[in-house]
Amino acid sequence: MIQLISNFIIPFFVLSVILYGVLKKVDVYDTFVEGTKESFDVVLTMFPTMLAMILGVNIFMKSGIIELLFQILKPLFELLHVPLEILPMAIMRPISGTASLAMLNQIFSTYGPDSFLGRLASLIQGSTDTTFYVITLYFGVIGIKKIRYALWAGLFADLIGILASIFLVGILFH
Repeated sequence: MIQLISNFIIPFFVLSVILYGVLKKVDVYDTFVEGTKESFDVVLTMFPTMLAMILGVNIFMKSGIIELLFQILKPLFELLHVPLEILPMAIMRPISGTASLAMLNQIFSTYGPDSFLGRLASLIQGSTDTTFYVITLYFGVIGIKKIRYALWAGLFADLIGILASIFLVGILFH
């Protein structure tokens, strides 16, 4: 039943919008074409920012900095009795949502979603954000150049989200 609903929800929504436009006597097709023209300008504005962000993430991932961070933070995680398997995801989450989702999926496949590690990874995924993506894309599109305070605030919020996740999962499920 859920599969049937999920297959029809988007076509139903699109049909509802079209019917609403027809009832309101709006030229739905021309309005759609105008909207796509406007979105094309937005895409052209976003493209250089997105390209720079993708290049930066790839350089960061291929440079070995993640392994260095892993080695630096490993003693702290061992001291706090936090599973080291969560560290790559915690490091990647502010950088790349796709990479952290892939790591979350790997944790689910290996340990299960109801395991301590699965719950911890889920809570980290839900309580942090892709700070570098948000700042790069959104600030870049509207032309904000001075991002220093927003970057530090976002990274601090991510750190608090990770620490709170570790604390809460440790208390509730350990």
